[in-house]
Amino acid sequence: MISNQQDWKRLRTPILLLGLVVILSALLAYYAYDFASQKQTALQAQQNLLKQAHQKYLSSGQERETIVKYLPLYQRLITSGFIGEEQRIEWIEKLRQIHLRHKLFSIEYNIGQQETINPDYLTQTGQFTLKRSVMKLNMGILHEADLLTLLDGLREQPTPFIVRECELVKPVGSKINTNVLTTNIQANCEIDWLTLREPQQGEAR
Repeated sequence: MISNQQDWKRLRTPILLLGLVVILSALLAYYAYDFASQKQTALQAQQNLLKQAHQKYLSSGQERETIVKYLPLYQRLITSGFIGEEQRIEWIEKLRQIHLRHKLFSIEYNIGQQETINPDYLTQTGQFTLKRSVMKLNMGILHEADLLTLLDGLREQPTPFIVRECELVKPVGSKINTNVLTTNIQANCEIDWLTLREPQQGEAR
């Protein structure tokens, strides 16, 4: 069968309509796919926000439990002088009390400027900064027990310290005189007084 010109004229309109329908269908399919993709992306974003909110809620509960658990200890450390400003006046007063109580010989002391330290034995300090103030002690003692008495007395106050070194020197040619109460040994010590500083107090004075 051979199509003539009249047949093409009659089929032209239906063919154009069919092409238009195909194009419209393709456009509708594209926009439908794009709309579904946008909705899926929005849904995923909302799910992520919900997940983050849930995690924050759980985290806030854990943080509250941590605060409730450790707050009394934190407050005790503040009261003891370990957290916060250094307690130089208290250290000196404790030395004076020990000297009077045990009737020790004269004690000379010097406290250096506070400085930041990062010791190997303490790796987790969070946002706190560990500080130390080096106290140098020079005192004449009758015997070694006087030095132990001094150190034990200092441990009665709550601020922690570390004895860095102590040197006991006996004067050359000196002799013990049992009839006279005098110094037989010179003790020279260095003590590190330790303090944790909060973030806003991180800089040394």
